[in-house]
Amino acid sequence: MGKPPSMTNNGQTTPCLSVLGTGSDVGKSIIATALCRIFSDQGIRVAPYKAQNMSNNSGVTPEGLEMGRAQMVQAEAARTPPHVDMNPILLKPTSDVGSQVVLMGKAVSNATARDYHERKQSFQEIVNGSLDRLKADFDLIVMEGAGSCAEVNLMENDIVNLEMARYAKAPVILVGDIHRGGIFAQMVGTLACLPDRDRELIAGFIINRFRGDITLFEDGKKWIEDHTKKPVFGVLPWFSHFKIEAEDSVVIENPSTASIKTQPLPAAAVIRIPHISNFTDFDPLINTEGLNIYFVEKVQDLSVCNAVIIPGSKNTRFDLQWLHDTGWTGQLRSYAGAGGHILGICGGYQMLGNVVRDPEGTEATPGNTPGLSLLPIETVLKAPKTTTLSRFQWGNIQGTGYEIHMGQSILTDGHPLFQMIERNGASSQDTDGCRSVNGNVMGTYIHGLFDTPDITRRWLGTIGLPDITVSESGGYQERDRAYDLLAEHFKAHVDMEAIARLVGL
Repeated sequence: MGKPPSMTNNGQTTPCLSVLGTGSDVGKSIIATALCRIFSDQGIRVAPYKAQNMSNNSGVTPEGLEMGRAQMVQAEAARTPPHVDMNPILLKPTSDVGSQVVLMGKAVSNATARDYHERKQSFQEIVNGSLDRLKADFDLIVMEGAGSCAEVNLMENDIVNLEMARYAKAPVILVGDIHRGGIFAQMVGTLACLPDRDRELIAGFIINRFRGDITLFEDGKKWIEDHTKKPVFGVLPWFSHFKIEAEDSVVIENPSTASIKTQPLPAAAVIRIPHISNFTDFDPLINTEGLNIYFVEKVQDLSVCNAVIIPGSKNTRFDLQWLHDTGWTGQLRSYAGAGGHILGICGGYQMLGNVVRDPEGTEATPGNTPGLSLLPIETVLKAPKTTTLSRFQWGNIQGTGYEIHMGQSILTDGHPLFQMIERNGASSQDTDGCRSVNGNVMGTYIHGLFDTPDITRRWLGTIGLPDITVSESGGYQERDRAYDLLAEHFKAHVDMEAIARLVGL
């Protein structure tokens, strides 16, 4: 099951700290991010780790390999380059029951949930090996679990929650979300579902997303401690004065059904397709004052929008057919025909073309799906998967981003959008993307497009909003400041001395 735990210079086992949850989206990723920044501030070489992640929000490492976006965020907070050992298995859902399996940064197969669970144990040595390599290179590992750590029907094959905590000999912080209600049942119920050996691993609790007067929860905190005989390390109030990239599309699962005509303008609409991926592409736009971004699902009149964006997708043909079936196709064609500005990113770019072909069943069943016919391109989905850190030029402006996509798109007319400069450190003379003859419809494979303020500024100019002010502290600078604010918020409400003692620091 992998090599023995790594040893530090003084002969002690490299410590690990595990952050597990009572459910999905309770704040595990945010709390792990806070711990990475706090320990990094103390001069400790800290690395994040999540044995298996399930998310369509991913990124590219300096080696050109794919891993979950949450661990990339945590590595950034820890001030260390991301590496696939931090997330050796990434599952990217392509349907309600199936996912693409990304193993050590490379897409290796598609599997149903049942198939994957039956194979989980074969991955144990891989995830253990990744953890061991991190322990050899760092002073502390902050581990994150997945979903609830008390899914009794899945525990036997679990390789990400308590099984990993046991292997790492890691004390566990259990995180619950008070905002969704039932916090006492979350904490006590989770412990009740665990066998004795796992219950003993739980060192204490953090209660997340508290609203209101925090002093009014003192009795509640005492009740949890009395009934579990374990400490509550802290109660974290809701925050809104900074933003950390979200791990999952849970944050946009309730898209606006109201007419954009009744909402503040100027506005851009992002179509919330069923398998939306890399939705953090739009964080810089969401943070731009004077511009309103709406994630919309219900078909509606788009005429008041300054722009419409079709985002990335983990199942392009399915989501393209969804646009046809729901009536979005006619609405988008009408909007573009009237001069409206449409931007497609990655899968959204592929959908804007004339056809998407999948002859080998790369995503699902082999076949062809007619496109929106708004850009003169044709796309063929096929392996290998492109994963690059990319540098490009738009006119006289340079930008950076990353590419994660299956297949290639060929222009049959129109104009390339970007001139590529570099991919994964190697010089490139290729072009990327396409723009229509009249320039109001554009598509690109580049994610992270708006992390470069000058690129955002130019795009706003093309959609008729040249006067909106774009912060120069966008991209990394803005994220880095947010990590500092998160650390301050965390330390103000959590007993960090008690947590440090858990790992001998």
